This record gives sequence, C-alpha cells and structure tokens, in this order.
Amino acid sequence: MTHSAILTGDLIGSTARPEGVAPAMALLGSVAAEAGRWTGTASKFTRFRGDGWQFLVPAGQALRAALLVAARLRGAGALATRIAIGIGPLQTDGTRDLSDAAGEAFTASGRALDHMARGQVWALAGAAPAWAVALVALAEWHSSRWTREQAEAMGVMLAEPELTHLAAAARLGITRQAWQARLSGAGFAAWHPALRAFESGF
Repeated sequence: MTHSAILTGDLIGSTARPEGVAPAMALLGSVAAEAGRWTGTASKFTRFRGDGWQFLVPAGQALRAALLVAARLRGAGALATRIAIGIGPLQTDGTRDLSDAAGEAFTASGRALDHMARGQVWALAGAAPAWAVALVALAEWHSSRWTREQAEAMGVMLAEPELTHLAAAARLGITRQAWQARLSGAGFAAWHPALRAFESGF
C-alpha cells in the first residue's frame, strides 16, 4: 500500500508577532509548491485556524520537506513553526485543498500536533519505523542550531541538490569559499545520505 505524508503545523509566536504571519505563510506555500515539483504531485497547501497549515508529499519526501520548511523560515528570519508529520494511506486527498481530505496520514499528523510535549517542535507519527522517528528528532535539534546564513544555504541545496557549488554560490551572491563554509557548517554532507536513506525507507 502506498503511503503519503501530511505535514501539519502552526506558527510559533504568531500572537506576539501577528505581522509575521503573512510572510511566513507565503514562504510555507512556496515550500509546498517546490515539494510538489520534486514529486510531480499536488501538495495542496492549506491554511487553517489562522496560523495553521498543511501540505501533502509522498512519505519518502517528508523529511526533506520538513527540513526545507525550517531552512526557509530561519533563512528569512521569519516566524518558526511546529511540524507534525503523519505517515499512512489516504482515503482521499481532498478536492481543491486538504480541508476535506481524509485518511490515516491526516489523523496521525493532527494527533501528533495536538499532543506534542512542551518544548517539542517536530514529531513523526503513523506508519513510521523507530529509526525514522529518531531521525526526525535529530533534524529538529540540528535545524534549530543553524545560523541564518547556514539555513539559507540549506534551503538552496534541499530544493535543488543537483546545483553545483559555483551555481549555488552565485544564487546567493557569495564566493564559492563562503558557500562551502556555510554548507559545511549546516551539516549538509551528513544530511545528504540521511535523506536518501529516509526516502528509500518508504
């Protein structure tokens, strides 16, 4: 049975910074659109409850998508977000968006968000092995320690891993040496095989 992943989240600190909601949601929508292009499927980015959001990806792409969410928000200095990933089959992915979608992936994602422990920001639930849950916990910890510049670099490579270092540096308007320093500091060399393992595991 084919499994999908639903990423569900809500913005952190939106009550104190209401002016930050719109730009953060715009970034989230762009990440969802990019994820749809990776996979050739509609991600159906959907907002709910003011500062809540959801989108859909194939199960194997969930970790890459979550890391890209974190990278783009941190790289832009935007509001951060909680991320609950639910993995499982879908009954329906909805009509125009996910508001009328249903299935085990949706149930797992929603419950994971609602039952996050205090201080927890990411969660993985549903049809996921223990190693994948551990990898998501590690991703939460590591991404929270990226500098803004490191996050910006990760945002480029997570979205377009085929880019050469020279092309990626030019994208950010920095030297190749500066680019490599940022990417090294962000740990991309370690995340690259980890992402491949996650993708092949589903």
